[in-house]
Amino acid sequence: MSRTEVLEQPDGSWWKEAVVYQIYPRSFNDSNSDGIGDIPGITEKVGYLDSLGIDVVWLCPVYDSPNHDNGYDIRDYRSIMSEFGTMADWDALLDALHARGIRLIMDLVVNHTSNEHEWFQRSRQRDGKYEDYYYWRDGSQDEPPNNWESIFGGPAWTYDEKRGQWYLHLFDENQPDLNWRNSDVREDIKEMVTWWLEKGIDGFRMDAINYISKVEGLPDGDRSERLVGHQHYAHGPRIHEYLQELYDDTLSNYDVMTVGEMGGTSIDQTAEYLVEGRSGLDMIFQFNHLGVDDGPNGPWSPDGWGEWDLSEFKQIVSHAQEELAAEFWDSIFLGNHDVPRIVSRFGDDEVYREESATLIATFLLTLRGTPYIYQGEEFGMTNVEFDALEELDDVMTIGKVEELFETGSIDSFEEARGLVNYWSRDHARTPMQWSDAANSGFTDGEPWFDVNDNYRFINAEVALSNGDSIWHHYRSLIDLRHEIDTLVYGEYELLLPDNEQLYAYTRTLDEEQLLVVLNWSDEPAIFTTEMDASDAEVLLSNYENSPSRQLEREFQPYEAVIYRL
Repeated sequence: MSRTEVLEQPDGSWWKEAVVYQIYPRSFNDSNSDGIGDIPGITEKVGYLDSLGIDVVWLCPVYDSPNHDNGYDIRDYRSIMSEFGTMADWDALLDALHARGIRLIMDLVVNHTSNEHEWFQRSRQRDGKYEDYYYWRDGSQDEPPNNWESIFGGPAWTYDEKRGQWYLHLFDENQPDLNWRNSDVREDIKEMVTWWLEKGIDGFRMDAINYISKVEGLPDGDRSERLVGHQHYAHGPRIHEYLQELYDDTLSNYDVMTVGEMGGTSIDQTAEYLVEGRSGLDMIFQFNHLGVDDGPNGPWSPDGWGEWDLSEFKQIVSHAQEELAAEFWDSIFLGNHDVPRIVSRFGDDEVYREESATLIATFLLTLRGTPYIYQGEEFGMTNVEFDALEELDDVMTIGKVEELFETGSIDSFEEARGLVNYWSRDHARTPMQWSDAANSGFTDGEPWFDVNDNYRFINAEVALSNGDSIWHHYRSLIDLRHEIDTLVYGEYELLLPDNEQLYAYTRTLDEEQLLVVLNWSDEPAIFTTEMDASDAEVLLSNYENSPSRQLEREFQPYEAVIYRL
């Protein structure tokens, strides 16, 4: 099915058949040489996006913001950040994407705002209806109202001298949480959502949306929990009510897609959101599969992080495929702006960078669900190496390191260096590597964040010029997914669940069956099967001359093959 046909589908299923490309605007392309990516820079690259074959762009926040958390602290929902351009620039981008048959979804950040937002400034002054737009609590300036911890490290409360009370912030202190119990808050949010939908966007990615309902009374959390207080604000008592209300009053009136970001959500909990009439969401970003390399106390545990087990990974992914994607729909991803680069984390970014990057691409684009590609993945961008805390920008990474210092877990940055270089969100935020020109072709000015030194040989220009590159493998996979309904709707069945090298599964729809074999290791692996290979056809491989009709054979390191049986 072509991208144009998907765009024109009237039955609302277009988002199931789409491939989504995520853009982090600050790091994508700078059009005015100020060192910061911008909206006109994205518009300049619409032809590039079109050539890759993607169907939807997910645009990270471009709203007006003081940028304490790179745009996820919104000061004005209806204005564009001046560094990124103007609303006219945004309109031009939407038109350019739609002219190519590419849809646009925006980031909806409504668990919190910036502390510079008009609502918060008026709430600080106890101004009329805005008085309880946020969570305010009395208490001594020396003792927060409860023991909840911020997701970014430290307490989840900050004392405001102007109002003389504490306010809640599950993230940075500059991101106060909105009080969704207040019906005026919900009405203002719905009015803003409708305003954007009327501008012609095609949906929303909803940031931290499972945190918008807090338990009555905001009681202390269990100190033994990995994140103290989490059980009192994740999946709160009115979460489904709030989401369904938002859907009924706004989203249901438009042909759009919605995906809710929900950290700390089980697959069973995810399914509850996707039941018709429960929340109106089409998909969820749940992160169970991204926990396989956590330490014993989470990703920022000083010990035991970074190792992962393929059989455990297969079990988690297969559970989602069988229990979630089979009945509802799933979001298929390994990377985004909040996690390290996927080839560095799940592949081999040195000896087998191209082989492992194309294997990961094969995995992402052959599962049941909507696949998401993060900028730079399509040609194998890698993590960087940070040598000092001063080199970091990410407020979460900095907060976690400071917390390790405060708790006595570390005495120097050197002790946290490995942890930082594995987990930092900054890895995904280095500028896009377009070419081997100065600053990777990202800007003619001084980049806001250092470019990865390997841009001279890892960049889009090099990848486009080589027909066997990672980029062209992504393009072939996207084409294949558009052409073969089995890759979209086919049933998933895991093979060899206990094999520690091979990840193999079938996709079956009606009379067609596809087999995907991934040697997810840097050593050769023997694949054995009782399947009939007499009519097997190789649809795509990341190695040259993968033999058809020979399923039982030795697969090379990071070899990935899709067969039609």
